[in-house]
This record gives sequence, structure tokens and C-alpha cells, in this order.
Amino acid sequence: MLNLPLAELLTLSLWILGAGALTGLLAGLFGIGGGAIIVPVLYEIFRLLDVPEEVRMQLCIGTSLAVIIPTSIRSSLAHRAHGAVSIDVLRRWIVPVAAGIASGALLAAFAPSWLLKLLFAVIAALIAAKFLFGRDSWRLGETLPGTAAMSAYGVIIGFYSAVMGVGGGSVATMVLTLYGTAIHTAIGTSAGVGVLISIGGTLGYMLAGLPQQHLLPPLSLGYVSIVGLVLMAPVSSLTAPLGARIAHALTKRQLETALGIFLLLVAARFVIGLI
Repeated sequence: MLNLPLAELLTLSLWILGAGALTGLLAGLFGIGGGAIIVPVLYEIFRLLDVPEEVRMQLCIGTSLAVIIPTSIRSSLAHRAHGAVSIDVLRRWIVPVAAGIASGALLAAFAPSWLLKLLFAVIAALIAAKFLFGRDSWRLGETLPGTAAMSAYGVIIGFYSAVMGVGGGSVATMVLTLYGTAIHTAIGTSAGVGVLISIGGTLGYMLAGLPQQHLLPPLSLGYVSIVGLVLMAPVSSLTAPLGARIAHALTKRQLETALGIFLLLVAARFVIGLI
């Protein structure tokens, strides 16, 4: 790190701070963790710092989840102030989400990067299509399903989040709206799910990276970079409440369209990375 020119270090720092601000805004606006922004920015930073390829992606994902912790907490509290967080759903998802996180973190440690990019792009595009072209009549039910189905959804959300380093809000929001949950409540509850995922995922990546500590840069705790966390987390947590205020100022259709467009852009970025 000391060998990098001062101007380059300043540029990288500005990218980290800018990504942190946008991450917080997106977390509050859509109930998502913003890992789709954090991970690629951190990947470029760690590449310039010569972090070994075999641990670079894991370090990006673990650090992303750590950054999401304060952001998701502030976003969740902001939505809860509007009465838009279902505590019952959070209780039902605690254990299944934890199981999904554990299995997803295990896969991420061994899967090739192209598989992770493809998985992310496909899921993001499907969710985007639902919000852009879906109708209120597109329902799997008028009320949330029973314990077995909700547990399965929780595992899927946790798995997806751990593999991608994201808060899982987009998947959680889609599931809830398909069962008749109002969009604002779905987004607010998804922000709460992001709290569960970010804390559990961070702990998992910390522990998973301990055997590789000798390959990781200074000031890393397992697969979590303390430097990246310190620079990004404060900025993202400050902008999360602003995103929540914007969300509650928009109509249902405006919010769905904005979320759909955002997810399409994210999917396109990962598809380009596969070419």
C-alpha cells in the first residue's frame, strides 16, 4: 500500500467514500445492502494492493457484509419509524437465513468467480422483470405461507446474500410482495433482514478467513478488511435514512420501477464481466 502514488491513493479513497454514500442511499431506498456496488469497488482496490487472487473475492464479500451492518441497521430503524417493518417475518426468518448464510459462505470459498457473476446476473434480472412488468395480480398468495415455505425462502435469501456479499433485500422484497405484502412494508422488512444477514455473514467470513490470515493485507480480521470497513461504513450509514425518506415519498409504482431499473443495471454489469 505504501508503494502506491499519493494521487492514486486519494482517488481510491474517494471511490470508497462515494461508493459508501451510494450504498447507504440504496439501502434506505430499496431495503438492499448495496453489495453490488461495494464488491466491485473493493475488488479493484485490493487488486491494486496486490492481494492474492485466491483470497481477493472472499475479502471483498466479507468486507461488503461488514460495511452493510451499520447501513442496514440505520435503514431498518428509519423504516420502522414509518411502521414498515414486520417483526413477525423477521422472527420466522432468523434461523433459516442463518442456515442459508452458512451454506452460501461455504460455496463462495470454492466456487469460480464466473459462476458467482452468472448467478447474480440471472437472479437480478428475474427480480427486475417482476417489478418492471409484473402486475398486482401476480401473486403466489394473499397472505404469507406456512413455516416450511417461509423457512425455504429464508434459506434461499441467506444463501444468495452470503455468496454475493449483499443484504438480500431485493430477493426478500420480491418474496414478500408475491404474497400480498405492501411494497413499502416489504422494503422496510427487507432492510431488517439485511441486519440479520450482514451480522451473521460478517462473523462467518471472519472465521472462514482465519486460516488464510497470512495471505491477507494488514488490518484484516479473517476475510474482513478493517480499513475498508472504517472508510465506507460511516458514510453509508449516514445516507441510509435519506434513502428511506425518499422511498416513503414515492408512489408504489415509482418505487417498483426504480428498483427494477436498478437491478437491470446491476445484472448488465455482471453479464459484461462474463464476456
